[in-house]
Amino acid sequence: MDKIDFHAAARNGTLAQLPTEHLTVANLTAGNASGNTPVHIAAKYGSLGQLPAQLLSEVLLLVKNDAGFTPVHLAAREGTLAQFPVGFLTRDHLLARSNSGLTPLHQAAAYGTLDQLPPGLLTMELVLTKTTTGDTLLHEAAENGTLDRFPQQFVTHTTLVTTNISGETTLHTAALNGHLDQIPPEFLTAETLLRKTANHDTCLHAAAISGHLDQIPAGLLTHDNLVLHSKSGHTPIHAAAESGFLGQIPADRLTLDLLISRNDFGDTPLHAAAVEGHLKDVPREFINRATLSVRNYSGGTPIGAAIHNGHADQLPEEFRPKPPTIVQKILYRTGFSRPPFG
Repeated sequence: MDKIDFHAAARNGTLAQLPTEHLTVANLTAGNASGNTPVHIAAKYGSLGQLPAQLLSEVLLLVKNDAGFTPVHLAAREGTLAQFPVGFLTRDHLLARSNSGLTPLHQAAAYGTLDQLPPGLLTMELVLTKTTTGDTLLHEAAENGTLDRFPQQFVTHTTLVTTNISGETTLHTAALNGHLDQIPPEFLTAETLLRKTANHDTCLHAAAISGHLDQIPAGLLTHDNLVLHSKSGHTPIHAAAESGFLGQIPADRLTLDLLISRNDFGDTPLHAAAVEGHLKDVPREFINRATLSVRNYSGGTPIGAAIHNGHADQLPEEFRPKPPTIVQKILYRTGFSRPPFG
């Protein structure tokens, strides 16, 4: 008989067609280039049920690939946990850690397959189990957009504000990935959304960076909240300008004093918009000679930033500088003069 490709059989769902005498522990635990065994592949593609029941033991089902993932991890990710033997999905087996600290429980949370766990197994303690970076099951669900499939009895104030090692709550993770809309509205409050990470970022910072300020309750988009500084000096209004989402701030809240507020480097949101090519998103009534000529602590202006970063076409015609004369170029190069919008 030709050499059997057990990995291909597991992938194609033809394990049941192989001679029983070849379905040995040695053959089923032989790893490929990534360390995945045929059992890993069977778990991923839903063909575990084709293996003899007596073989489905810890020896096969808890073997790890090169990344430290067991077949249980892959089944949790792909939604094939129901194919494991009754009684195998125990607390200990579901807490096996990969090299990066992920457990099958974290994978199930991330991919929305927690409903495949045995009834009553999931507890508050398990929900708050952390990876090596401190992420709970809720952090994983928030990152991957499966909070709406998370058992709602575990979505509480306590679980939502539990932090990882960077000080990020589930709400920070949801804000950064655009999934705050999956969290019950009663938890979207100033007390939860203005909590600071280790870098002093709030959920408003995260939502502004990722373009999801529209998921923040409008009542929280106040001047004071939009100019909160992180440790790096970034504010939500600067982040919104930089990412091109100033339009998500209610028009009556987007004021001149917001747009000329400074971060720790003296940059205004107009500087940030100019650098990244989003001046076109700034309401025209705020674009004038005075606002575009504000200098940061290094002397740079929004006009200069737009020109130097290739976005001069976003400046109104009257603010685009004329090409310098030969004499001006010499003066600029020798340091006797500086460009008007440098």
